[in-house]
Amino acid sequence: MSEERPFGLGDRITVVIGAGSGIGAAIATAFARQGATTVCLDLDGEAAAREQAKISADGGVAESQALDIRDAAAVAACFQDVRDRRGRIDTVVSTPAVNVRKPMLDYEIEELDRVIDLNLKGTFHVLQAGGRLMREQKSGSLIALSSIRSVVVEPGQAVYAATKAGIVQLVRTLAAELGPFGVRVNAIAPGVVETPLTGPILANPDWYDAYAAKSALQRWAKPEEIAGPAVFLASDASSFVTGTVLFVDGGWTAIDGRFTPPGM
Repeated sequence: MSEERPFGLGDRITVVIGAGSGIGAAIATAFARQGATTVCLDLDGEAAAREQAKISADGGVAESQALDIRDAAAVAACFQDVRDRRGRIDTVVSTPAVNVRKPMLDYEIEELDRVIDLNLKGTFHVLQAGGRLMREQKSGSLIALSSIRSVVVEPGQAVYAATKAGIVQLVRTLAAELGPFGVRVNAIAPGVVETPLTGPILANPDWYDAYAAKSALQRWAKPEEIAGPAVFLASDASSFVTGTVLFVDGGWTAIDGRFTPPGM
């Protein structure tokens, strides 16, 4: 562990999936600013390239390409290519997710498959491919994005919530399996964050305000506020942290309602 710069990533090769926008873009930027060589991956290759260009303009080192994490073979080939060219992969972060908000009884099979295929199976492909390479090199940090919906739900969130809870169990299991090889596996569970995924809520003032009022901080998060915890989990500062879920939710899951009893 580096005692001089425990949060530094100066010698790291980091891979960020979903780097084209939102939380993924913020994490890619944060990694690069901590000195990491950052591989920006996204289903939208042009969006990933734009993030790479921003990092380069900011003085960082980055590369980019398109990747669909629903394709297990493509994920494995991409990671192997990065490892072959760069010598190793120190950190992999998986952020992509999709949500179909509707009651369980109205869900179509196609919608069920779409959410599970990306959120759960896609994350599994990333963890498996990254884990195999890191087991070989006997080091590394795998980070998957879960959500507050892994523990608390609301109407219309059943399948999304189930996938985010499933990600937690994938992370915990892989942490147990890879711990003996020096590989750490953790999850970040954000609360409400202003990203393209939450666009329908951002467009509805009443909905937006209700979510803001639910957290202890009574506001939404910016994507950059999720990036700091990712830097922590990628760095030596978290060298004894594995198999955990880091909630970055403004206190959403810590409090039970907003009513203040009389006399308080």
